[in-house]
Amino acid sequence: MDYVSALLPPVVMAAFFIGLVVTIVKSQGGPNKAKEDDAVDAAIARTEAAGPSTPADRPTGA
Repeated sequence: MDYVSALLPPVVMAAFFIGLVVTIVKSQGGPNKAKEDDAVDAAIARTEAAGPSTPADRPTGA
């Protein structure tokens, strides 16, 4: 009976992990993909609108 109590936690954790991976894979693409792409495009546009970042713009820290 000790083997059941020893194997139960890893089996439960594996089942939850598999469920998590399946949920992540299913959430990719479809209507969610457009929202994610729009968010990335907006972040890139904000970065480009801020101007170029050169080493001369950064403080030296000395």
